[in-house]
Amino acid sequence: MRARPISREALVEELAELISARPSGAWTRVAVDGAPAARPGELADALVAPLRLRGRAALRVSAGDFLRPASLRLEYGRTDPDVFYDDWLDAKALAREVLDPLDPGGSGRVLPALWDSRVDRAYRVPYEEVPPGGVVLVDGTLLLGRWLGFDLSVHMWLSRGALERGTPEDERWRLPAYERYEREVRPAETADVVVRADHPDRPAVLVR
Repeated sequence: MRARPISREALVEELAELISARPSGAWTRVAVDGAPAARPGELADALVAPLRLRGRAALRVSAGDFLRPASLRLEYGRTDPDVFYDDWLDAKALAREVLDPLDPGGSGRVLPALWDSRVDRAYRVPYEEVPPGGVVLVDGTLLLGRWLGFDLSVHMWLSRGALERGTPEDERWRLPAYERYEREVRPAETADVVVRADHPDRPAVLVR
């Protein structure tokens, strides 16, 4: 792959154009995937306003609000990278409450957040109606390779060094999970758009 340098502002505009080019009467489900050090949530947030300017309703969802309860998530300890990889995300709930309702012929009713892992209890937020042509932007880590119904995927890729530098000391036990993700899912090859995010203010689009 070759890297095409791009400003962060231009990246946001380019992605907004790509998303807006999809059929105007259909829902679009976008994954913005990456380790926390790559700041996928910031990119997903930045896309909301440009999409709305282009006439697309945009709803933000974080996969971090669809984790399993602590009794299940931490059953085998708090620092097991394989459990983090396989069992932390409640992928079935994310599909049921966010992605599947936006299938063709779906209800369009989306639950923006399910489980508050900080206090280990359910959020009490109402369902939201996504109008036809609306976009749901889901940020998170380890999202690809789970058969989730995304229409477009953006992967924020980090070199090994940048990932290690950007991961806080108390989360470094997760590094083997990110390595496994690179090895098994190959997100830089499977995502629709790959962004090198080693330097957050100086991204580059990786072109195959």
